[in-house]
Parts: sequence; structure tokens; C-alpha cells
Amino acid sequence: VFKEFATTMINGPYMENYLEFIALGWFLICSVGYTWYSRNRAGRRACLSNTLNLYREDWMRVMLQRGNRMSDTSVVGNLERNGAFFASSCLLILAGIITAMGYTTEAMKIFASMPLNPVPSREIWELRLLVLMVVFIYAFFKFTWSMRMYNFLAVMIGSAPLAEDVKTTPAGREAFARSAGKICDLAGDAFNLGLRSYYYALAVVAWFFHPIAFIVASTWIIYVLYRREFHSDALSHLRSGKVFQEPEQPSKAKDKT
Repeated sequence: VFKEFATTMINGPYMENYLEFIALGWFLICSVGYTWYSRNRAGRRACLSNTLNLYREDWMRVMLQRGNRMSDTSVVGNLERNGAFFASSCLLILAGIITAMGYTTEAMKIFASMPLNPVPSREIWELRLLVLMVVFIYAFFKFTWSMRMYNFLAVMIGSAPLAEDVKTTPAGREAFARSAGKICDLAGDAFNLGLRSYYYALAVVAWFFHPIAFIVASTWIIYVLYRREFHSDALSHLRSGKVFQEPEQPSKAKDKT
């Protein structure tokens, strides 16, 4: 069985389209690799993700001091609606991709008329559509999960101890603020991953024109994402607008006593 499979792979149309698979492999390395890199790098240096997490925790601390929390629930509602908009957009795009699969022959003729555009096999063309579909399915799940976690956050805000509640200790308020801030951070992270999928989809669209364009677009998009996450002006202003307090170091005189 393995020998027959290997013979089919070598003598079949797959080896003729080796550049297509190289481009797809590079896209997977870029997308999965950058996701892993950004998550691990966020724990060691300043980026948009961990900086916004500090703001979210401070937001929850300030929320606990307010008597009227309508503004907080309004902000959470707006964030949730953003996720709903992109999730519904994913469904519309997926419907368009499924429709396009039924017009593969016509679409291939249109793209084949473009200059420097090699004519792929029907299997490769459908593979491109399938990859694009997977990207938007992934985005849909991320956006809907983000919506649910913002729902969780709204419930936590509704159950938060009142500002004049003397029964809640400062330690309890701090623990609540950290937990609510973490839920908000997880919701924002899921939304960010869903939004990042839209960038990846642009790279896949370039694949319909040429595998080399797919490779270049994948590399360029990762560069754009990296610059915005770790070296953007927005990050600089967010960092400068946050008062970061370093833990106090005991003096030598106090150590001796």
C-alpha cells in the first residue's frame, strides 16, 4: 500500500505542482510559527498584548470603585458586537467560497487569462479554496469564543462587589480584578487571533495569482504583524500612557536592621 501511495505521489500531478506545496508549507510555517513566537515573546518583552492586559486589569480595579457601572457594561457590549460583526462576515465569506467551488472551471479560465499566472490543476485550485475556507472557519470559532468570553465578563461585572461593600476585603477585590482582567484579556486575545486570520486570508488570496506571490505575501504579512505588535507607535503611546511601578527594593540599611 505504501509503495503504491509513493508511486502515485512521485508520478502523479503532485510533483508537477511542487512549488504549490512549497508555498503552502511556507504559509503554514509563517502562520503557526508567528503565533507561537508572539505568545512566547509576550512573556519576555513589551508588546500590545501584555500592555493592554495591564490596562484591562486597571479597568477592573477602577470599575470596582464605581457605583454606576453602566459605562463598563456599555464598553463590554461594544467589544462583543465587534466580534459578532466579524463572525457574521466569516459566514458570508464562507458561503461565497462554497459557491465558488461550484464554478471552479469558470474561475480557472478567468485567472488563466492573467499574465504570468500558471494554470493550476483542478485539484490545486480546489486546494486553494479549501485552505481559504479553513482560515475563515478558524476565524469564526475565534470570534465566537471571544463573544462568549465578553459575555462572561459582563456577568462578572454584574456580580462584582459594590464600592461601599465593607464585607469584601482589599485582597478579595484585587483577586476579582485580576480574574476579570484575565477574562477580558483572553477575550481580546481570541479576537486578535480571529482578526489575524483575515491578514492570513489576504496571503491565501495571493496564491490564486501565483505561488511565488503567496510566499511573498505570507512573509510580508508576518512582517506587518510583527511590526504592529512589537514596534508600533500605538505600543509606544500605550506604554508611555501607563504608569509602571517597579517593586520597591529594600535599602541596605533596612537589611542590616
